[in-house]
Amino acid sequence: MDDELVIAGRRFRSRLFVGTARYPNQQVMLRALEASGAEVVTVAIRRINLQQPAETILELLQDKYFILPNTAGCYTVREAVTTARLAREALGTNWIKLEVIGDDDTLYPNIPQLIEAAKQLVDEGFTVLPYCNDDPVACAMLERVGCAAVMPLGAPIGSGMGILNPYNIRLIKEKVSVPVIVDAGVGTASDVAVAMELGCDGVLVNTAIAQARDPVRMAAAMRLAVEAGRQAYLAGRIPKRLYAQPSSPIEGRVVLGAP
Repeated sequence: MDDELVIAGRRFRSRLFVGTARYPNQQVMLRALEASGAEVVTVAIRRINLQQPAETILELLQDKYFILPNTAGCYTVREAVTTARLAREALGTNWIKLEVIGDDDTLYPNIPQLIEAAKQLVDEGFTVLPYCNDDPVACAMLERVGCAAVMPLGAPIGSGMGILNPYNIRLIKEKVSVPVIVDAGVGTASDVAVAMELGCDGVLVNTAIAQARDPVRMAAAMRLAVEAGRQAYLAGRIPKRLYAQPSSPIEGRVVLGAP
């Protein structure tokens, strides 16, 4: 079945995006990425040495995956825009996962700064995928300034608490026409399945895989969860009911006489 994810005209078979931080070592990371089936992997530009690429993970990934650089660790418009420009120069890509953090405890985005940074980068020709709050108004504003997708959090980064507000995620899907990719907060495969069953176009996972007891096995589980959740969404679930409804039809049943 042709059910590819399309962002800014680029087609992806996998709807699972995977991060590259916090793994026990590079070998485990590479095995987990392979098991995940992901095509897109994210790399934090401020945490690698672009002057010596042989000492980074970039050369291990560039030939096999679509690298999505991100502006993790940026707190202002200036920092985020500068980091995005550096990524474009170093990696030769206009794609950027935009992060502008507003709070150290929750790692929630600074929405006014995020929108301004997104506008500047879109004007400079970037394909911008912003990490944002699970806020339908903010997501709609990001779409209006030209973002190619929106990436609302499911819960705070690295918390593993899952999709805390499924109602908001559903509202976001109704409010925007660009792809919606849940970014942050999932802890296990069932959280990913929930996101996909809500109609999300994809899920980005890092800590839940990298910090699992067995990252490679968890990566494989996330792959299956994305596929199962997507198929369930396309199939359409039955409505929830207060009372039981028999699975066997009542009409035409044999009525037994009294003994």
